[in-house]
Amino acid sequence: MKDMEDKYESLKLKNQLCFPLYLAAKEIVNNYACILSDLDLSYTQYVIMMYLWERESSNAKELSAALLLDPSTVTPILRKLEAKQYIKKERSPLDERNIIITLTKTGRELQDKALSVPCCMRENIDLTDEECIQLRDLLSKIIGSRKIGKNNIEQ
Repeated sequence: MKDMEDKYESLKLKNQLCFPLYLAAKEIVNNYACILSDLDLSYTQYVIMMYLWERESSNAKELSAALLLDPSTVTPILRKLEAKQYIKKERSPLDERNIIITLTKTGRELQDKALSVPCCMRENIDLTDEECIQLRDLLSKIIGSRKIGKNNIEQ
C-alpha cells in the first residue's frame, strides 16, 4: 500500500505548482477588479491602457502580440475603450487592414487617475519589494516573457 501511495505522490494537490499559481492569479485579479472599478476599467482594459500609456499609439496586431492576447480577445476590449473615449481607432492610410490605436486626451488623463493602482495593489500583497521583484522575475521565466519584456514591455 505504501508503494501505491508513493506512486501517486506527484498528483497530490499540495505538490502542485499550478494550484497555488491559479489561486494567486485569481486573488490578484480580484484585487485589481476592486481597485479598477473606480476607473471604470476591467483588468484587461487596464493592461491595454498601460501598454498604450507607454507608447501613445500602437497597431492592434503589435498590441495583441506584446500582451500575449489573441486578437479576437483584444477587438471587443478595444471597442469598449473606444466607447469610453479612452482610445481612437483608425485604419492606416498605408494599409487599411492595419488598425492604429491612439490614446485620446481622456485616455491620457486617465493615466494620472491610475497612479494609485500599483500602490494599492502593493498594500494587498504581503511580500517585500525584493520578494515582489523575485516573484515577477520567476513568473516571467515561467511564461517566457523575458524576451518579450525586453522587446516590447519595459520591466
